[in-house]
Amino acid sequence: MLRLLCLLAISASVALAQTHVLTLGVKGDGQTDDTAAIQKAVLEKGSLVFPKGTYKLTQTIEVDLSKTGLTGLSSDGTARFIMTGPGPAFRVTGHHEGTAAPASLKPEVWAQERTPMISGLEIFGGHPEADGVEVGGTMQVTFHRLVVSKCRHGIRLTPRNRNVVISDCHLYDNSGIGVFLDNLNLHQINIVGSHISYNRGGGVVSRGGNVRNLHIGTCDIEGNHHADSPPSANVELDSTGGSIGEVAIVGCTLQHTSKAPGSANIRILGAGTDPSLERKMGRAHTREGNVTISANVFSDVRVNIEVKESRGVVITGNTFWEGFEHDILAENCEHLIVSNNNFDRNPRYLVNGFQNSENNGLVFKNCADSSLSGNIIAGVMRKRAAVEILGGRRLMITNNSILDSDSIGLLLEGVEGSLVSDNIIRDDRMADVKSKEPSLVVTGGNDNQIGSNLLGNGKKVQ
Repeated sequence: MLRLLCLLAISASVALAQTHVLTLGVKGDGQTDDTAAIQKAVLEKGSLVFPKGTYKLTQTIEVDLSKTGLTGLSSDGTARFIMTGPGPAFRVTGHHEGTAAPASLKPEVWAQERTPMISGLEIFGGHPEADGVEVGGTMQVTFHRLVVSKCRHGIRLTPRNRNVVISDCHLYDNSGIGVFLDNLNLHQINIVGSHISYNRGGGVVSRGGNVRNLHIGTCDIEGNHHADSPPSANVELDSTGGSIGEVAIVGCTLQHTSKAPGSANIRILGAGTDPSLERKMGRAHTREGNVTISANVFSDVRVNIEVKESRGVVITGNTFWEGFEHDILAENCEHLIVSNNNFDRNPRYLVNGFQNSENNGLVFKNCADSSLSGNIIAGVMRKRAAVEILGGRRLMITNNSILDSDSIGLLLEGVEGSLVSDNIIRDDRMADVKSKEPSLVVTGGNDNQIGSNLLGNGKKVQ
């Protein structure tokens, strides 16, 4: 009973600290332009509650934290904002220039600008260039129960923020990107428990900038591609012109749509830029990475995971199917670990009507110092091999089951200094569909050790 009374007292104090906007001349009737009234209320009160209603906006509401002080914009989920002009419905601007360390926080920033919160609002786009929320210069900004649809971008973070939390949000059916890390300097961001779906430009996209400590967990991220839009991914990490690393993608469902050319569930483009590297090693491009991808469910795209020019990517304990071109396509990577995943062609998905048109399969091109181990890879069709290793060196390919595919099981072409052992590579289907190709083919290369493998159709060394 005492605990309940304490909670009620806290809730009451929070309610008193926030101002009901209808007392400040805001109408919320869906017809009146509420832009000026809301802008005035934000500047005067900072912390606002929006009751049930439809709030028409024609311009961005500017939330300058140095002027508003500690700020929260909230509703119980029944306040809808129609953004009928270009730009974000809300732009939150702080002035934090330090890191996430307490010592780097200016006292005035901590006192006046910390932890702005947006909770329980719905933003609906009424203009082709309308965005949901744009945020820059903040410390500990929190988005909770935010809904954004029919806009361009849902949440756009630029140019610098620290300690961002996005939780329990619905970013749905936008023409651009769900969560856009746009040339952003950001360390520490958690995206959890959210639905990020049917955004044509991608789901969670980070391009350029300097991004560290990106955690994406227990989200449903699907359909963030479109047949008529440029290639996109449910999660895209593009280091071009910057650097992106220290990422965990855990416990999510990532899927749809195979009908979009260039669609991927996860795309990692690790060729970042570091001028100091050019001075030290003669090349400007880094191989960004340190990414862990674990315990996710992947399906129904052109490529389930595409990773290029990256280092330190770990893909473990995931379930894959319906990679229409590839399940994994890895090029020019180092220290890549692919372990204990299930790459399957499960008969239950025949009901999807694809008529086994998905190819699946794994391709590794010019990768080094990497491991492919403990995986089950089954039902690869219309490929040169279920697993293609093209070039590369110091690879460990062990303890995999490569099963029931219609061509070569494992192909090594021009590989050097690598170990291949203790794999089961067989096709034990009926004779009329069983592959006639060798289970293991080694072409070119040198200094490889081919150990004990259980092969259904033997091996061929050229």
